[in-house]
Amino acid sequence: MKKLTLALYHRLTGPLSAAGVILGALFWAAALTPSLIPRDGLLQGAIGGLCFAVGYALAVAVSALWAWLGLPVLPKPLLKPIRVLSVVGAAGIMLVAAFKADGWQDEVRLALDMQPNGGSWPFILLAVGLLLIVVLMLVGRFFAALRDFFGAPLRWVLPHRAAVLVASALAAWIFWAIGNGFLLDALLRGLDSSYRAVDALIPPEEAQPADPLKAGSAASLVDWEDLGRQGRLRVLSLPTPAEITAISGREAMAPLQIYVGLNSAETPQERADLALAELKRTGAFDRKLLVIATPTGTGWVDPAAMLPLEVMTGGDVASVSVQYSYLPSWLTLFVDPIYGEETAEAVFDTVYGHWRSLPRDRRPRLFLFGLSLGSLNSDLATDAYALLGDPFEGALWAGPPFASRTWNQVTATRAKGSPAWLPQPRTPAVFRFFNAGDRSELAAPGWGPVKIAYLQYPSDAITFFETGMWRREPDWMKAPRGSGVSPALTWYPGITFIQLAFDMMTATTVPKGRGHVYTARDYAAGWHALIQPENFGDAEMLKLDQWTEEKGL
Repeated sequence: MKKLTLALYHRLTGPLSAAGVILGALFWAAALTPSLIPRDGLLQGAIGGLCFAVGYALAVAVSALWAWLGLPVLPKPLLKPIRVLSVVGAAGIMLVAAFKADGWQDEVRLALDMQPNGGSWPFILLAVGLLLIVVLMLVGRFFAALRDFFGAPLRWVLPHRAAVLVASALAAWIFWAIGNGFLLDALLRGLDSSYRAVDALIPPEEAQPADPLKAGSAASLVDWEDLGRQGRLRVLSLPTPAEITAISGREAMAPLQIYVGLNSAETPQERADLALAELKRTGAFDRKLLVIATPTGTGWVDPAAMLPLEVMTGGDVASVSVQYSYLPSWLTLFVDPIYGEETAEAVFDTVYGHWRSLPRDRRPRLFLFGLSLGSLNSDLATDAYALLGDPFEGALWAGPPFASRTWNQVTATRAKGSPAWLPQPRTPAVFRFFNAGDRSELAAPGWGPVKIAYLQYPSDAITFFETGMWRREPDWMKAPRGSGVSPALTWYPGITFIQLAFDMMTATTVPKGRGHVYTARDYAAGWHALIQPENFGDAEMLKLDQWTEEKGL
């Protein structure tokens, strides 16, 4: 321990890297330039500080490799003045970028139809950024001290270069084990516990429904308390038969909204079996349409998505959703992109298996729905080869995350010349893409027996983040760019990767119709094209759009 303390002292009191502070400052400046989602000074400072640390670490690593290879270095008398000049130059770069950052963020707001910030927060940005830089540099120097600690005895038995290499590998392994094991595990346990507590809250206005056809009612197989907050909101959501009639002008019925919470049963298969039993109890298979609606990470089913469908069908529709997590989709995407696949697959196989056993002329039309992580898991739950003989009719997948299997395949093989944010599939009989500004593919003839529509906004970071963008510019950033994407957005190696990672966390903080905030108007267009409802034309669509706008959807 004494040797480790001594190594740490030498590292903490050691000089700064001249190349490190310059490259770090350049990374800082690039990190503050426009991305997809506007940010405040606090978050910008965190991103800037993180990127500075990445640039600094990269320069230090290259310098260490240079020395390890025994290549010539600058004479010692030149090092001190160069370090002073580099610190002064880096400070200048960082100050200029900090004071320009607010204007850069206003360019993002302009692209998203948001008001300018109207204020300036360079001092908040600098304070947060510098604090994070100090913390991360201390962590880096502790890594170097740990490497020195391991390297000292290794030099007695190994050549110098081999000792440094082995010591670096040992230090890296320890850091990875601590960060990916203990710290990350503790963070996830804490977050899961917090979200579980929030999910269990039952606000006073959420009374148990009296209608026996409602999930969680006294007649239901699912306990009201076990539905979770998102499940209770889903069960009590609009529309009522009277509201449907006011739009369609025809008599309507109450849609069935079946929901099974994470606490309703122990295993994914048990929850899927419970969902099927509840569907049978409520007569869901006697409705004209049945939708397997896979929720987001928190268990949320967007009412803006389901309400238009329920209105178009006159309420003659049943939907079923089974919760698989408490965590937000963006967090799950960072940790385990296919989290929830087991539940989604169990629900689909169970419901689809029963649906398939019914006579074709006496069973509902079957559709799938998913938003965000729900879209990814809905896709993963299906097996195209198993469905060839008796497929479901269609799917509406909104805001598909970047890890989505089918979405990636269809986008990658799109027709030449079509943009990545609105691809023209090579198989338009099955796949169609649309957004708020362009629904032309939906209206085109040629739909086949299976219809899958992707709703995606060009400014949605959850959809357009790419793991490979640290080393290459993604196609969606190339001209022409989609609506909501700032023309000032510039790709920088490594930096844009970090920017978009943070944009995923804040993708729902923008106005409706931008980022990851999908509107009922766009959902309605997708459902209308998929189900082609009878007696629900342009006049009814206009009423529906006006009504959902009034409801804030």
